Amino acid sequence: MNALQLSATVVQVQSLRYTPAGIPVINLVLEHESVALELDTPRQVKLQLRAVAFGAQAETLSRQGLDSVCEFHGFLANARNSKGVVFHIQDFSKT
Repeated sequence: MNALQLSATVVQVQSLRYTPAGIPVINLVLEHESVALELDTPRQVKLQLRAVAFGAQAETLSRQGLDSVCEFHGFLANARNSKGVVFHIQDFSKT
């Protein structure tokens, strides 16, 4: 199963654009920081993750301000240029 749920802050947002088929799309960078247990030891976790959203989600995210903290749901896929992964946002809610 490829599913990701992540509480994160929006730290970069590109301008809303449209695919040749007219579908809205937006690229973002999300930042997450938390403490996770690893081998019963607390570990500080901090990461930045490239993300993309399409359709109504893209339009809504284009109106969110930087530093918005949201709960994101989606899946991971290879970037088009095969350099890393991209989080495809399917749903989100502001926390």
